[in-house]
Amino acid sequence: MNKRTGIMVGAAAAAIGAAAILLPNANASTDQPAAPKTLSAHSATQLAASLKADLGDNGAGWYLDSAKGHLVMNVLSEEAAKSVTAKGAVAKVVHNSMTALKAGAKTLRDSASVPGTAWSIDPKTNKIVVLADRTVTGAKMATLNKATGGMGAGMVTVKRSQGEFKRYDGGNAGSAAGGAAGANGGQAAGGAGNAAGAGGAGDAAGGAGDAAGGGGAAGGAGGAGDAAAGGAGDAAGGAGDGAGGAGDGGQQAAGPVGGSAIFGGNARCSLGFNVTVKGAPAFLTAGHCGNDSKTWTADQGGSQPLGTVSDSQFPKTDFALVTYDDTAAKPQSAVDLGNGSTQEITKAAEAAVGMKVQRSGSTTGLHDGTVTGLDATVNYGNGDIVNGLIQTDVCAEPGDSGGAMFSDDSAVGLTSGGSGDCTAGGETFFQPVTDALKATGAEIGAGGGGAGGAGDAGGGDAAAGGAGDAAAGGAGAGDAAAGGAGAGDAGAGDAGAGDAAAGGAGAGDAGAGSAGAGDAGAGAGDAGAGAGDAGAGAQDPGAAGSGDSLN
Repeated sequence: MNKRTGIMVGAAAAAIGAAAILLPNANASTDQPAAPKTLSAHSATQLAASLKADLGDNGAGWYLDSAKGHLVMNVLSEEAAKSVTAKGAVAKVVHNSMTALKAGAKTLRDSASVPGTAWSIDPKTNKIVVLADRTVTGAKMATLNKATGGMGAGMVTVKRSQGEFKRYDGGNAGSAAGGAAGANGGQAAGGAGNAAGAGGAGDAAGGAGDAAGGGGAAGGAGGAGDAAAGGAGDAAGGAGDGAGGAGDGGQQAAGPVGGSAIFGGNARCSLGFNVTVKGAPAFLTAGHCGNDSKTWTADQGGSQPLGTVSDSQFPKTDFALVTYDDTAAKPQSAVDLGNGSTQEITKAAEAAVGMKVQRSGSTTGLHDGTVTGLDATVNYGNGDIVNGLIQTDVCAEPGDSGGAMFSDDSAVGLTSGGSGDCTAGGETFFQPVTDALKATGAEIGAGGGGAGGAGDAGGGDAAAGGAGDAAAGGAGAGDAAAGGAGAGDAGAGDAGAGDAAAGGAGAGDAGAGSAGAGDAGAGAGDAGAGAGDAGAGAQDPGAAGSGDSLN
């Protein structure tokens, strides 16, 4: 090897050695933080619980970015943010600690307990959000402003609610399952065509009466020709056609389930979730409903007893436990979806801000929305102040109280009250189911209860006067609004306006009392004695009196 060649080989070796040293450092400099994990609500909740424990005082709440499937953790330092990011969550450095936010909420309870107000901790804004309804004016507004002004704009935000905060129990006089729903622009059972979430006019097949054999109809399914003003009952074609398949929409409840109408004294509420207590069947509903009456039935007339209140808590919290009178009952652990099918409920889950939820109730049926706040306090007036509630943008109306809020197969909340309705929208607050279960010793589920089987609509005809009779126990489901008289009048005789199966308890949600057009009227939800029986009488047109039930 000559001298020149030796020099070249030595230089090459040196270059290779330098590259071996520099390459790992070059790679390290281009490393990026791990991308946030895409999580289900359940998985995100589990990860949040773990991170919350690890962060301790450096954590400041969390929420779900449901659009991306990410968990967002609020933290107080950049160091804490790094540990959150390393475990697959999104870190957001904020100013207010959870301790400070909870102290602020306590200040509001102590100094701004004004009827018509509500507040909750919103982790998205890292603030306490205060809502003042339309009754908060003058001296009441001055008291609220004084309390919030002392806390600073960085801690609290005050907003106005267009409605009035109220509990959502309803009177049962004049309507088997409509209550105040008819007042909403003449819409049958809570929303133009949105009765029980069924959407289709006359779509009561299996949905309106749904609980064949159990009473406690799905309530609210209304159908009743979808009597939105000007809808003219969604005559022929559309009205009954939807009913044709409604009874085929999957499993139907063998008895009352979440969202079914329940009656006690002069009150009408909704069943929340079927549970068991030491093996005995029971159900959860709202505590203010439990205070309304000691005993509850599946029908307005009281001929189909359900159970007796064994525990009722309101105010402060808002849940009641009702033990079934029939100790051998095995009601299905499910929620009525208003279209002849049910959602099985297998467990309970904590709410999280950003969680997508659905609510089923006997007035307005199925509606969905998002959790917007936690640990909410609502002042309904007259000393009725409830703490620890879940705040949402889901709508509800009188009669929906106690009804089920759920996410997939998880029980989340019991309807308490709120502001607005299902026409204009509003805010609704829910008692956490997990708290109610813990307090009562109850467990989700009541030991089974299969599909009801019957309820296939016998054609779903939309012909005036009552086509769509359900075959073999379908009980009048699918009654079209008959295309009937006047603007959407589902009036008496017009196919029974979705007469309910199973003793009818509230099916059809007549919305009696609505002004003019769209009266879903008369007898919707009539639960004639033979409701649920096949053939004749299953679809009782009902008495002509608006909202008459059981006649």
